Amino acid sequence: MSEIFKEIKPEFIKENPIDLIGSKWMLITSGKLSSFNTMTASWGAIGFLWNKPVAFCFVRPERYTYKFMEENTFFSLSFFSEKYRQALNICGTTSGKNFDKIKATKLTPIEGITKTVIFKEAIIVMELRKIYFTDIDKNNILEYDVLKNYETSGFHRMYIGEILYCGIREK
Repeated sequence: MSEIFKEIKPEFIKENPIDLIGSKWMLITSGKLSSFNTMTASWGAIGFLWNKPVAFCFVRPERYTYKFMEENTFFSLSFFSEKYRQALNICGTTSGKNFDKIKATKLTPIEGITKTVIFKEAIIVMELRKIYFTDIDKNNILEYDVLKNYETSGFHRMYIGEILYCGIREK
């Protein structure tokens, strides 16, 4: 991987995390090269919790990626340049249960240091170890217009992962 990504501490990421996640989107991936799934997400955060660099992401139980998140200790977040917007659209609108997203997007999955999957084309990758999860509870939502996000599907599970590896694309 050292020929593709240069390891950095997460606090040295120069890009704005709100822009990276909310506007540019990310791929949440879990599993090993032999069996994994990935999905596009635009909800999450990068920060510091329990004296650890962490990232938060959200996955609905209805999503195929949920199964992989539940079955694996590690997951990754991959961030891409605008050039890959169409690939991210595909990964966010189709299910890996019955569609080959990798073939359709032509993204190149590679094994990270934790043996989880990251993508060669990414500009930033993070490999994380799950350290906490919780389900969004309707009773705890204080801003009622948020409920419109849940009119057709169940509530998300939030995963918090300790960032074990952060890499940026070598120029």
